[in-house]
Amino acid sequence: MFLIDKPFVSDFLIDTIRNNNFKIIATKVAKELVQDDSLQWIEEDEAIVLLKKNPQISIYSNSENALAWIDQNYGESELSNQLKILKNKVKFRELIKGLFPDFYFKQISIEEIQRLSDDEIRFPFVIKPAVGFFSIGVHIVENEKDWINAKSELQPEKLKSIFPENVLNTSHFIIEEFIQGEEYAIDYYYDNNGDAVLLNVLHHLFSSGTDTSDRVYSTSKEIIKKYKIELESFLSKIGAALNLKNFPAHAEVRIDKDGKIIPIEINPLRFGGFCTTADLLGVTLGFNEYKCFFENTKPDWDTIFKGKETKIFSVIILDNNSGIIPSDIVKFKYLDLANDFEKPVLIRELDINKYPVFGFAFIESAASNKKELSDILTSDLRKYIVSK
Repeated sequence: MFLIDKPFVSDFLIDTIRNNNFKIIATKVAKELVQDDSLQWIEEDEAIVLLKKNPQISIYSNSENALAWIDQNYGESELSNQLKILKNKVKFRELIKGLFPDFYFKQISIEEIQRLSDDEIRFPFVIKPAVGFFSIGVHIVENEKDWINAKSELQPEKLKSIFPENVLNTSHFIIEEFIQGEEYAIDYYYDNNGDAVLLNVLHHLFSSGTDTSDRVYSTSKEIIKKYKIELESFLSKIGAALNLKNFPAHAEVRIDKDGKIIPIEINPLRFGGFCTTADLLGVTLGFNEYKCFFENTKPDWDTIFKGKETKIFSVIILDNNSGIIPSDIVKFKYLDLANDFEKPVLIRELDINKYPVFGFAFIESAASNKKELSDILTSDLRKYIVSK
């Protein structure tokens, strides 16, 4: 079953539901977002009965907003408990403490941030909301100067968002040691036996050591093949601790120079937010992550990347780092953006006054062409913005 909620659902996902006759729960929000009576709608009461009769039923949500529906309608369940642990970064760290006994972390309230003395923390560290999304409120702190800057930004009035509290709650934060290494995002699912099955591995590119933005994620056959075995084994161990089966997820990890994998977080019941990473290989190569999960099958990477073995596929998140407030923006020049890439496959436009981004670009690049990705990674996007 699909549990669809705000803020966004893509045409690719809707087409997947329609073309495969997948069931979709008829919540009020879902009916507003997806106005198509031809879909296999299932009433909420019936969906709840099915969940209670068969706790291992496959369910996917495009948005963490929908987790509140499960809590309200299926709160006294193993699934609800799994979601609460994975969504809360402090509870998640406590869950995997046995795997990483020396990993430093602590929880503090937003009020405590301003009062925390230097002798109570260890530089370098990362501070972020205990319940968070979209890198909002995330800061890498290397020294006292960074800490002063971070504290100036970590104020309640500066952390308002369009997301509900079960998705982004800035009342409590986690401070944890900074993890060295390259960052990767993984779409995957736990199968009937609880084994992790990789659906994509994306290198999260950063412009600097203190960059926390979500601008560029890139994947390729080489990246997936390089880390597949180790990541599936590692994620299976975490899944076993929570008895996760028939369960989609989106993990973020860092891998150091020695190949050691350290998890940042695991996001439950979904792949990449805003239908980004899950749609990437679908719109560029025809591989459908959603279908693969519901059919409980394993990807054949040789077939998927046939003829595209040396290509890099990226999703570009067009966040507004221009410094121009949305109400002063007249338009975004999407055609100019597309012209700056070798092969733009899809430019997905969004209203910056409604969403926290201008949209998303799905890009195919030659492995030798790294400049276009580095350029967009460091761009403030002002060249594409027409303001008042």
